[in-house]
Amino acid sequence: MSLDYVNITQALRVFAGAAAHQSQEHIKPTHQYVALRLVIEGGFLPDEITPHPPVRAVRIREGWSLEYSPERETTSESTVFGGMKTKQIDVVVAKKGVGPVLAVSVKGTFRAYRNLVNRMEEAIGDSTNVHVMYPGLVYGFLSLIRANRESEGYAANDMGIARDGSISPQIQRYFAALNEMAGCKFVRNDYTRYESVGLVLVENSDPLVGTVNATFPQPGSPLRIEPFFSRLFEIYDLRYPSRAEHMPAIRRAEWLPNSPLFHEIIMRQGHPLDEGLGYGARLSG
Repeated sequence: MSLDYVNITQALRVFAGAAAHQSQEHIKPTHQYVALRLVIEGGFLPDEITPHPPVRAVRIREGWSLEYSPERETTSESTVFGGMKTKQIDVVVAKKGVGPVLAVSVKGTFRAYRNLVNRMEEAIGDSTNVHVMYPGLVYGFLSLIRANRESEGYAANDMGIARDGSISPQIQRYFAALNEMAGCKFVRNDYTRYESVGLVLVENSDPLVGTVNATFPQPGSPLRIEPFFSRLFEIYDLRYPSRAEHMPAIRRAEWLPNSPLFHEIIMRQGHPLDEGLGYGARLSG
């Protein structure tokens, strides 16, 4: 996987183009994208994250530097204790001496959108199960849906976008339900809610394969991918660093702008850093 998945479009191309989804290979690039973004934008140390991204953090006199380190990459998931049962979560940040502090569950749907209601029920159960054991865990739910178009021959149950451009009723109902599942801000809030929820409608036809649909969810919606990560970081800072000023390891790191990793990304992407990433790196100074 290397650094192919620092940009979400590159990760979503694999999801959009997959023929089957039993092996999970279609979704693992998005796991790696999330893990990399938690480092680069979030300021979490690579060794704190499962699966481990292909980077390492080095502490030097000037501060924290990031380096490309493909041999450190893993694809494993982390098992977290829940109130009712253990749960494998796609991406987990665990702080030494504290335990899991942030996690992201990624789910993908190719077709049969009538079954989205079952996915919603599973997501509510997962959030409740994990929050019962870890009320302070900042938990995100990221849902990917392939934008199958009626104009390309998809049947009604597998169609996400109709010929007139409207979104299928099944996806609209799912969107409404996801809005009700977001919004957990304080530790004593409803355990069934996630701290952040994102819904991504993934284009799967040329020339837009792997891009995020620009109109649904509508711009400004809290379920857009743009605010998904910033919401996680905001609530993490509210729950942890603000309450533990005597614990420096709890604070999110800032990376030196001249980190070798950033040079590597710029060379590979052929664009300035933020443009190549699609988001801003957490830089010192």
